[in-house]
Parts: sequence; structure tokens; C-alpha cells
Amino acid sequence: MMEDLLTANNMLADAPAERLSARDFHSGVVPIWCPGCGDYGVLSALEDALAMHGRPPHEVVLVSGIGCSSRLPAYTSCYGFHGVHGRALPFAAGVKLARPDLDVIAVGGDGDGYSIGGNHFMHACRRDLDMVYLVMDNRVYGMTKGQPSPTTESDWNSNIAPGGVGLRPFDPLTLAIAAGATFVARGFSAQPHDLTKLIVEAIRWPGFAFIEVLSPCVAFRREEFDWKASVHPVKQSIEDDRAAAHAAILADDGFGLGVVFRDHRTLKPAPEPKRASLAEIESEFMIDA
Repeated sequence: MMEDLLTANNMLADAPAERLSARDFHSGVVPIWCPGCGDYGVLSALEDALAMHGRPPHEVVLVSGIGCSSRLPAYTSCYGFHGVHGRALPFAAGVKLARPDLDVIAVGGDGDGYSIGGNHFMHACRRDLDMVYLVMDNRVYGMTKGQPSPTTESDWNSNIAPGGVGLRPFDPLTLAIAAGATFVARGFSAQPHDLTKLIVEAIRWPGFAFIEVLSPCVAFRREEFDWKASVHPVKQSIEDDRAAAHAAILADDGFGLGVVFRDHRTLKPAPEPKRASLAEIESEFMIDA
């Protein structure tokens, strides 16, 4: 039954794809990221993915928190919501619950998503709503001048943390798998074609899909551009075995790219979208005198 659901979902999404291009998703707003920022590659891949997926901009909602990468909704022509620090996922969940007929994508960075937003990340994984979470990880707080983030290496030396913070880096993929996410992947901003395919698959996944995107920071972490020589395909994409997926990601060096884990066992068909007029919605909140 679930295979039929996934097939039908993909066929439906494929149907109108030829009518859209990445340009249809441009907002015309010029990004203010630093020249060379990895987030440009993520934006390009996302626009290509949305065009390939085939739904028009008004049927897609992008939700973000605070940070460099959280500016992304303004650069597309989709509906967007720029929320508060760390709260992209609860806002996105509210949109999806209110409008299950829309594609909802939450975007943000490692500081926004894994520090103040860490609790929301964990529970979004276990709730498994049909939405995407795209995190651009540069292992630093870029917008607020280079503080270490939860994913920063313990010995990364900086003016703010001389000698490093001495803390073990947060492992987002391990937590996502342990918390119950049914689709877990890693991409790289300098490989936008592969990232595009990952995002399309995530959008079409009928559950919570999490993609960690390695996205170098040109301002504070120029050494991250050496990631080009470090990334490689994941050794194996695990299906339906959470323990094996957990072991595989613990054995990974942090640079394996691709889908790490898919879990078909807990997926359930999405409910039929219910549309209501404004008057019908208002009537639900009427208080009898």
C-alpha cells in the first residue's frame, strides 16, 4: 500500500513539471549573502528542485528562523514566513496542519536549528509531519560574527573562543535517526545538481524529511572550502532498519553525501486536504452570546 502511495505521489508531482523553470521561483530580491557563500548553491538547488517537482510557487511555503540562511524565503517567489530564532519548525508545522494541501519547507542554519531550536528539531522528527527541513550547516554563527555553533569542531580556534570550546560537536543526523525521522540525508552546496535531486526526493517523501547541507562560510570558515576534497557518497543507504542506520552514520566521517536512511514502516497515507471558505473558518471561532 505504501509503495503505491509513493508511486502515485511521484506520478502526480511529475505531471506538470515541464511547465515550470527555476526562474519561476525567483523573487527578484538580490541576496545579501557574502560573495562565495555556500547558501547561493542551496538556493539554486532549491529553485531547480521546486521546478522539477512541478507545483507552482503559490502552492509552496518556505518558513525560516534567524540567521544568514534564514533569509532564503525572501529570495523566492513562494509564500514565505521569516520567524523568530529557532522556531522555524513549529511555525512550519502549524502551516502544514492548517493547510495540508501545501508543500511546506522549513529552512535555516546550524545555530538556529540545533541550539535554540534543538528541542523543536527533536520533536519535529518524532511527529513525522509531511514537510521538509533543510539545514545549511557552516559550523559557525555567521550573521553574528563568528561564534562557535553546536556543530563547530571542539578545537576550532577563533577570537571568540581561543583554543576552541572543548565540547563534542552536535551530530544532527544521529539525533534525527534516533528521534524518529523517516527520511535523513546529507548534501553539499557545491554539488547543486545532486542536492537538487535530494530535495526533490525529500519533498515527495510523505513524512518528515531532513536534509543536512554542508554550506561553507566564506567570511569566518574559509578552510571549509577544502570540503570539496573530503565529500564522498555514503557507503550505503539504509532502508527500514533504524539501528543499522544509526551505526552507519556513527561510522561516517561527516562527509558522506546522499540519502542515509528511509523508513517506510511508519508512513501512513496523508489525509485528504479539507478546504474551507473564510466564513467557515470564522464560524469555528464564534462565541455564542
